[in-house]
Parts: sequence; C-alpha cells; structure tokens
Amino acid sequence: MTEHTARTPHRTLAEEVAGAVTEVPGVAFLRPGLADRLRTTLARTTPARPAPHPAGVRMTRPDSEGPWHVEIHVVALRQGRTVDVARAVRDAVGHRLDVLAPAAFPPRVTVTITGLL
Repeated sequence: MTEHTARTPHRTLAEEVAGAVTEVPGVAFLRPGLADRLRTTLARTTPARPAPHPAGVRMTRPDSEGPWHVEIHVVALRQGRTVDVARAVRDAVGHRLDVLAPAAFPPRVTVTITGLL
C-alpha cells in the first residue's frame, strides 16, 4: 500500500467524525474542499487518490496528551435554526471522540456553517 492511500489512525478517526456529523439532523453535507471540487471537474484516466482527510473536517492535536482541536465546516438545511444545528454537530463530534479516543481533556470543537440549502 502506498503512502497516499495508507489508512492512518488519524485519518480513520477523522472519517468517523465526518460520519457522525453527516448523521446530525439539519446537516446537508460537509463543505467540500477545493481539491474535491476540482476532482469532479477534471477527467482522469487513472483512479483518483483518496483525499488526505475528509472534506470539511480538520483535526489537530498539539501534543499526544492534550485535547483534540476539531474544525467542522458544514452546509445546513434551512428547516432548522442554524445555531441548533451547530450545537448538535459540536455535541455529536464530542461524543464520537469520547467513545473512540477518550482523553483526559474534552475536545475543542469549532463548527462553522458555510451555507444553507
């Protein structure tokens, strides 16, 4: 398996967090990044490489013992209040991280609603 297709624990955790976000009522989808947008418009003869991390999810951890810093960018549905969707996303991410990677400190989760459908 080559380096660009390797499934690292960090990438797997980010994919799990992305899955938790998409299950939240009121979330239309995670905001696609520029590479994802270009990938859909460019015709390729070789299979596309997987993204280095799920679109709309950025996870960092300054040290191995500190809290996770998670940035989530989503497009929400207009049916609900945006603040309620953002809070639900934050809670879902915190719960999923607590289950998959318990830490002494709770994660710092930032949710940005980038658009409405």
